[in-house]
Amino acid sequence: MPTDTLELRDIHLPDSVSWWPPAIGWWLVLLSVILLSILAFWLRKRWLKKQRSAKVLAHKKLEIIREEFLKHKDQKLLIEDLSVLFRRTCLSVFPRENSAGLTGEKWLMFLDDVMQEKRFSEGIGKSLVTAPYEKDPKVDVDELFTLCGDWIEALP
Repeated sequence: MPTDTLELRDIHLPDSVSWWPPAIGWWLVLLSVILLSILAFWLRKRWLKKQRSAKVLAHKKLEIIREEFLKHKDQKLLIEDLSVLFRRTCLSVFPRENSAGLTGEKWLMFLDDVMQEKRFSEGIGKSLVTAPYEKDPKVDVDELFTLCGDWIEALP
């Protein structure tokens, strides 16, 4: 057979790379995105539940304090109980370094910041700081309970 009569075929290129199935790296990226999304959803749900439960517990404790006050009518003890409620709630909701060491006017201003009003530093809430040092404090109890309930509702 002479070489000039041989039929040669043209160069064959390989098939183009298919987009499906993706390489293992793409599967890992997809799995990572799904797992991170689930983790973010779970953490957010857990955080919201903690925030919600702090408000619910604070409202329940406020009702207990109200019932106890109706029994003993001791305003000094009422002020102490409300102060403890505010401290515990703040430690549950806010970072410890923001609220734990505050006293006096700084504490009242911190409580005002939650409500965006000056009902603690300039209103009935000031009794939380002054009443424990008075011999026989006179406080408008209904207004104070209203303020406490409003503050709990204003929590983030």
